[in-house]
Formats: sequence, structure tokens, C-alpha cells
Amino acid sequence: MMYDGGHMGALGWVGATVGSVVFWAVIVGLIVLVVRNARGPTAAPPAHRPDPERMLAERFARGEIDEQEYRQRLQVLRDQGL
Repeated sequence: MMYDGGHMGALGWVGATVGSVVFWAVIVGLIVLVVRNARGPTAAPPAHRPDPERMLAERFARGEIDEQEYRQRLQVLRDQGL
């Protein structure tokens, strides 16, 4: 049954308007998500800071410094809390 000669009433216009706004908001949101994901991550990964004691141990292992220098530098690092 149609009332009002087949025309939409006020509630019909409000529903159609809200429905259109929601539809287009979803479409635009999906487009934004697709574009962001296509670009990849926007922030650079955090820089890895090497451990000073490990770097010192590697230098000792490569023979760049002797045992006495290794122990002195290790003590300085530990005294400074690094």
C-alpha cells in the first residue's frame, strides 16, 4: 500500500540522506585504507643501537685491542652505567 500518492515522506528523505552519507563515507574510508596500505609503512623502523659492551667484545675478538685495553674500557663502560 502506498500512502501520500507514492511519494516519500519526511522520514523517507532523512533515511535516504543518512544512508547516502554512510555509503559514501564507507567508500571513501576503504579507498583511504587501500592507498595507505599500498604505500607501505610511513614511519622508519627504530634504529638498532648496538650494545657498547658487545662492540668492545667484538673488537677484542678481532684482535683490534689487547686484553688489558679491553678490561680497562669495559671497566669504564660499567662505571658509567652504559
